[in-house]
Order: sequence, then structure tokens, then C-alpha cells
Amino acid sequence: MSIENGHFSWGDEDEMTLKNINMEVRKHNLVAIVGTVGSGKSSVIQAFLGEMEKISGTVNTVGKMAYVPQQAWIQNATVRDNILFGKSYDRKRYNQVIDACALRTDIEILSAGDRTEIGEKGINLSGGQKQRISLARAVYSNADIYLLDDPLSAVDAHVGKHIFEEVIGPKGMLAKKTRILVTHGITFLPQADNIYVMKLGEISESGTYSELLRNRGAFADFLMQHLQEGEAEEEEIDQIKRQLSQTDPALVAPFEKAILLARTESLSDSISVTSADSLMGGSLRRRKMRQNSYDSAASAASLKKKQENEGKLIETEKSQTGGVDFSVYKHYIKSVGIFLSVATLVLNFVFQAFQIGSNLWLTQWSNDKEVEHDTGKRNMYLGVYGAFGFGQGVFSYIAVVIIYCGCLRAAKILHNKFLNQVIHGSVCRFFDVTPLGRILNSFSADMDVIDEELPGTLDSFMSFIFMVLATIVVISISTPIFLAVIVPIAFVYYFAQRFYVATSRQLMRLESVSRSPIYSHFGETVTGVSTIRAYAVEERFIEESDEKVDKNQVCKYPSLIANRWLAVRLEMVGNLIILFASLFAVLGGQTNPGLVGLSVSYALQVTQTLNWLVRMSSDIETNIVSVERIKEYGETKQEAPWVLESDKQRPKNWPEGGRVEFKDFQVRYREGLDLVLRGVTFNISGGEKVGIVGRTGAGKSSLTLALFRIIESAGGKIMIDGIDIATMGLHMLRSRLTIIPQDPVLFSGSLRSNLDPFEIKTDDEIWKALELSHLKTFAKSLAAGLNHEISEGGENLSVGQRQLVCLARALLRKTKVLVLDEATAAVDLETDDLIQKTIRSEFKECTVLTIAHRLNTILDSDKVIVLDKGQITEFASPNELLSNPNSAFYSMAKDANLV
Repeated sequence: MSIENGHFSWGDEDEMTLKNINMEVRKHNLVAIVGTVGSGKSSVIQAFLGEMEKISGTVNTVGKMAYVPQQAWIQNATVRDNILFGKSYDRKRYNQVIDACALRTDIEILSAGDRTEIGEKGINLSGGQKQRISLARAVYSNADIYLLDDPLSAVDAHVGKHIFEEVIGPKGMLAKKTRILVTHGITFLPQADNIYVMKLGEISESGTYSELLRNRGAFADFLMQHLQEGEAEEEEIDQIKRQLSQTDPALVAPFEKAILLARTESLSDSISVTSADSLMGGSLRRRKMRQNSYDSAASAASLKKKQENEGKLIETEKSQTGGVDFSVYKHYIKSVGIFLSVATLVLNFVFQAFQIGSNLWLTQWSNDKEVEHDTGKRNMYLGVYGAFGFGQGVFSYIAVVIIYCGCLRAAKILHNKFLNQVIHGSVCRFFDVTPLGRILNSFSADMDVIDEELPGTLDSFMSFIFMVLATIVVISISTPIFLAVIVPIAFVYYFAQRFYVATSRQLMRLESVSRSPIYSHFGETVTGVSTIRAYAVEERFIEESDEKVDKNQVCKYPSLIANRWLAVRLEMVGNLIILFASLFAVLGGQTNPGLVGLSVSYALQVTQTLNWLVRMSSDIETNIVSVERIKEYGETKQEAPWVLESDKQRPKNWPEGGRVEFKDFQVRYREGLDLVLRGVTFNISGGEKVGIVGRTGAGKSSLTLALFRIIESAGGKIMIDGIDIATMGLHMLRSRLTIIPQDPVLFSGSLRSNLDPFEIKTDDEIWKALELSHLKTFAKSLAAGLNHEISEGGENLSVGQRQLVCLARALLRKTKVLVLDEATAAVDLETDDLIQKTIRSEFKECTVLTIAHRLNTILDSDKVIVLDKGQITEFASPNELLSNPNSAFYSMAKDANLV
């Protein structure tokens, strides 16, 4: 693989992302790429994949490629299907991959093992688990070239070491493969055949580990800083010293002072608590597996409860059967408005009365022989006829306007209710079990039917039903005997219509249900398009999409056939009406030729009218299924009220102290599942810094989810500054708390709108937050500055930059309670250390809860909560717990080589 004189951009030739790239990767070599946030590490991977626009230069790759993205792409399928990724199942190789990627224990936790359905976007897996499944997919593919974009950032040191040794390193499964590894892991670099150091989109240095150290350039400074800032654990320090000795003993001396300083800081951290100014020093530093990312307690407890469903998470979309319930029509009429509904009926009745009146008046006029000689009478007939015509035009126009206004009103009300129900839907009871494609299907296809098709169908139905009634009235006046046959003919029409509707309605429901997987698959494909192209499986995904479209068409075409079936039968029955109307007129000896002509003309058009009436009534019942589906969302499980009257009586500056208290608190993710927190009780004083630790599935993230009331209490209470959070609206609660998540969340829009969505901060405050989060230089370099457009999900920023934007957002909010979930996992060590200083200084008066997987990140906290199986086993200062060899925390620290 090679790039020669490469210049690349993301579509804009004026904004060059990579410049002067010259890189050669020899066969079976391991090449590492390191650098700061936004330096272009991931872009080099994308350039090799062909995802970037090449401005100049050449890119050469030979062989099959496998790609592990920085943010793992997971399909809505089972664990096994995600790993196999369309390949045939080889049990021996599969088990070897599972063990090498440290997935064996995780799979054993799941109720159905590797047959467990992961859920959309891997919702019930931790960040580390998703990353390891993504890596296992690559390893199992047995490709020639492996592009690994920081795959070890989401796992802890021991798992990372295991994966490197068993998979990536010289003795791993990929030892005979060509590998490019983007990494922040210093200890892995000596085993790389070549290292490239990226800076501002260019290669600043390249060479072997020893060559770069001897150069005493950017890489040596990078390593020195890593040691001096106390970033390394004791075990890592020893490893770096051994590596230096093995590389070149002469290099040990220059780094000895830094190593001694690092060792001193590491050991002092493990036995004492630092001053208040450094209480947060390290809480965000570590690359780790987010074992409780939304949370492994959920994936352990809730999945365990689903044994009978063989690991199934996503609920199957249900299709109603039988006739549409009257409540659905009532719901729609209520949305249209009672006044507008009644007005539509009255206006259509008046319009049809004017039309019948004009026809009868025309009949009277044609039968009056005096009109030929009496000009006054002729003018009178003409004036009245004109008045009838004018009345028809006015009432027809008003009727159409009113029915469309009513339908527009109904569509707006239904959409707003639907959107409100979805926005306030319970995360655990709705979003976790409902695929995004299903929601998008209703928002697009069903709302399109309500917006576009239903108003026209209703308007036509109202017109045709009054036209049919008018026809029957006119023919009955002309030939009363016609009433004798209209009843049986009406029954024939009715049964044909009911037979058709029963079929058409159910086909419409099936077609709607079969459409959801198309949206889900399409969304999933777009999200993982770079991975799909890297594995060269585009054809398979196109075939899968075609298959889903075919299944949808299986339901669509029968509805068209049913439509033709109805048309043929209605035409046949309609001809009977013409026959009997004409026959009775002739046999009855009708003396009024004008009236006879009128009744026959009405009979001739009644076939078409009846056809359309039956079809429109069928279409209404078919299209009303969309209202039925939207109405079903009104029955989804909702979160607690957004705003309560009692919120107005709360102190405006609540919480002022930041005191957090859990009292015998219990919580579960959904009804019928096991408790994930059992009787948790503790008290955190305002301004305290508390670390939360525990084994996988202990319930660490459940505490923070409960704090934001994303999951509701099943018993006990949470008090903040003496107020039970269950007694306040969610808006007030969540607006007074802040979380910096591991997975950054950005929205399409400007940089300013992402930082200050409510537009309440000044430019000076925003720039200050950017400066403190170390994004000011980057923002200044953007042509549009704060108005720079962020793409959906922040895709035009690196993952590290996205995390820094989230930090800047938290700095602008500056609430009294802050929750940290290893928020700097994707930033380089230098930026990481600067962020720690920012957090220590800017949040020193705040209560800070830090979820930790690597214990040295919380050794400087005031207190540590140790969770096990949803219960607090220990709650004390780190110093106190480390002084007790029998404590669980001491045991964890010993496992991490901290004591």
C-alpha cells in the first residue's frame, strides 16, 4: 500500500485536509499513525479507503481490505451475524476470533449467547463491546489489509494489551497481514514496523520507534510529555522503561528523570488524595471500555430476563386485523374539528340541492311552450338558472376550501401529537425496542397519506355520495317504480364494496408494515457505507435492499389487482341501473319527456359515480389505516411530565449547593425485568468529587440514568438539595444537570447552535468556552467561525473534536451537578491533560460524579462508590479503602497493579 504526493479533501478543493502525504506500507508490516486531535489520522485511513476526494497524487492498494472505524458500526442483527458479516460459519476460526478479541465473557453474559439480537446501533452493548465486535468482524473476514482506526481507545489497558498481543501485534492472528493502526497507546508503538506522526494534515515525522526517539523531534516530545504529566500507570512506566532499554540503552538516561517523576506521581496517587485543586486530575484521561454505556447492567439484567425470547430485543411490528375501529374515525374527525366536519356536510348538501334544482328548473324551462313567445318569461328562467349556477359555484368552492382546511388542520394536529409522543417517549420502553426505520416510516409514508391522499379522497367521497343520492332522487321522481330495484342493486354494491375493502384494507396494513424494514435497512446502510465499501459487500446490501423492496411489492401489487377486480364488477352492476331506468321510463308511458331525459342522463352517469363512490369509500378505509398507525403511537410509553405547576415554586437557582442523596433507591429498565439497582443509599455533599466503580453490569451508568430520570424509580428516592427529583418536571431537572458522555452528540446546524442551542450566551462567552475546551484555534481557522456548518452527527469533525464540542457545551451550561462518562477517550494525551486542568478549575465548586473503569482516574476523588450487582458494597475515600486489604476497591486496585 502506498500514497505518493497525496493531497486530499472532503469535497472542497479550497479546504485541503491532507497535504503532501507520502506513505509506504510494506506487505505484512504493522504501521502506526499517531498525532493530536484533528491532525488527520483518521483521514489517512479514509484516503486509503477511497472515501476522500483525491486532489492530486496516487494511491495504490493490493488485496482485500477490512476496516475497523473509530466509532463502531453495528447492524441490527445477532452478535454472530455481525461478526460473520455474510461469511460462512467456520466454528474453529470463529471461536479463535472470539477469544482473541476478548468477547468470550461478554457473550456468556447474554441470554442467548452470540444469538442475542444486539438491537439498532448496538443499543444494548457498551462502547467497548461494540468496538470489539467490530474488530472481530474484521479479523474473521481474513482480509489482506487491515485498517484499524483507534480500535483500542474504548477498552481498558488489560483488554487492550490482550487484543494487541492476540490480534494486532507480531504474534497475533493478523501477524501475517498488512496493518495500519491509528492509536494513542504509547506502549504498543515499539512493536510497529514504522510510525507516522501527523500534524495539521501533514506527516511531520516517520520512522521506527528508536529512530523517532533518537531524532528528539515531535514524537520524543510527545512521549516525554506523556511521562511528565503522570499519564502513565506504574505497569505502563515499567513497560516504557523496558522498551527504551531494549531499543537503545542510551535513550534511558534522557527519559530517566521523566520516568522517576511519573513513578512518584503514580505511587503517590495510589496512597493519598490530592488537594482540592487537583480533585479531577485524571477523571477523563483514560481510553477505556464503556462497560456501562447505556448500560451493561441493562444488557446483563434485561437480557437475562429475556431467555424465553432467545435474546430478542426489538419488538415485531404489529399489524391490526379486521375493520378499522370507529375510534380511529372519531379521532380523525375530532382533529378536523366538529364545526368544520358539519359545515362540510351542510355545504355539500346545499351544493347538490342547487345542482338538482338547476336541472329540474332546466326541465321545467324546456317543457314550457310559452317561453318561445314570452321574452320576460324566458329572461326569468334564464335569471333563475343563472342563480342556481352561481350558487353551485359558490357552495362548491366553499365546501372544497373547508374540507381541505379541516384536513390540513387534522394533519398538523396529528403530526404535532405524533412528534410530541415520540420526543417524550420512554427511552427504555419505546426507543430501545422500536427501530428507527419504523418511526421514519410513519413520519414519512403515513404522514404523506394523511397530508396528500386523505383530503382528496374525502372531498371526492363527499361529492360522490351526494351525487348518488341526487341521482336516486331524480330517477325516483321521474319513475317511482325504480325504487323497487334500487334496493337490491344497492345491496349488490354494498357487498362488493365490503368484500373489496376487507382485502384492500389488510393489504394496506401489510404494505405499511413491510415498508419499515426498507427504511431501517437504508438508514443502517447509509450509516455504515464506508465499512460496507471497505469490505466490498455493496452487492450484498443492494440485494438485501431489493429483497425488502420485493417483499413490500408483494403486498403492493395485490392491492392494484383488487382494485381492478372491483372496477369490473361495479361496471357490470352500474349497467343494470341504466337498463332499469330506461326500461321503466319507456314502459311507464311517462308524459314528461324532459323529466325522462333528465332521469336517463342521471342514470348514464350513475355508473361512473357509483364506481367512484365505492372506490373512494374503500380508499378512505384503506388510507385511514395511516391514521390508525399514527394513533397507536399515542399509546406508547411516555416519560414523566415535562413541566409541572410546582416547578414555578422551586428556587430559581436550584440546585444551589449540589448535594445529592440516594435513599433506598431501586430501579429497573422495563416492567417485568430484574432490578438493576437494589436499595442504593448514599449522601454526597455539595462540591464533592465522587468516583463510581464496579464490575461489568454492576449498575454504574444506571445511577446516572436515574439521576436524569431516563429510567424511573421502582422504589426509594433521589434528593438534590433536599428536593425529591420525582416531584419536579423533567425540563427543570435536566436543565439543571450536565453530562459529558463518551459518545459525543452533535446536531446538523452551525457550531454556535450546537454550543448554545437556545441563543442565550454572548459571543464572548462562547469563545471563552471554546478556549477552555482547546477548540478556539480550530474554530478561528474556520472560514465561517461560529457559523461553520456541522454536518449530521458531526461527521465533518473528528471524534476528538466532537468530544471537545460537548465539553464546551458543558462549560457554557455550568450547572452545579456534573456527570462525566470518560469524555475524552478519543483525544490525544496532550489535549487530555489540558482538559483536566480546565475541569479542575472551572468545575471546582461543582458536584462531580465520574464513572470509572480504570481506578487511577478516580484516586484523587473525595469519595468512591463501589457497586456490585446493583448494590453499594463500599462508600468511602480512596485512601481509606486502599488502607483496607479486605476491601473490594483494594482488590480492584491490586488487579490493576496500583498497590
